[in-house]
Amino acid sequence: MVVAMIALASAVVSLALRDPSDTLLEKEGARLAALFESARAEARASGLAVHWLPRSITTDRPAAGMASADFTFVGLPASAGLPRRWLTEGVTASVIGAPDVVLGPEPLIGAQRITLRLDDSRLTLSTDGLGPFVVSSDELPSGPR
Repeated sequence: MVVAMIALASAVVSLALRDPSDTLLEKEGARLAALFESARAEARASGLAVHWLPRSITTDRPAAGMASADFTFVGLPASAGLPRRWLTEGVTASVIGAPDVVLGPEPLIGAQRITLRLDDSRLTLSTDGLGPFVVSSDELPSGPR
C-alpha cells in the first residue's frame, strides 16, 4: 500500500513539473506584450511611427549602438527607455508574414503575429490590430470540412 501511494504521488509530481523553458518563454512573452503596449501608447501620444525589430533583422541592418541588441523599437526616442535585451539568454523571435511589427502611430494597426522560441519551446504573440498583444495558440484554425 505504501509503495503504491509513493508511486502515485511521484506520478502526480512528475506530471505537475513543467519544462523550465516553457516557463521562461511565458515570462518573456508577457514582458514583450507589455513592452508592445507601452510602445503603442507612446507612438499614439507622440504621433511617431514606431516599429519593433527582432535581432535577426537588427543584425542585418546594424545601427549605432544596436549591435548588441536582441531587439529594438525603431522610431521611439532614447528617453522612452524601453529595453533591447531578453531576460533569458537564447530567446529568439520572428515576425510572421512581415519584416517587423508596426506599433503606431495609428490606433488601429494590422493583425500581427510574433513567434518566440527558446530551445524546443515555442510561443506566439498576436493582435487583431485593435486589441492588445496576447499569447495565442500555435494551432492553425480549422476550416469547414
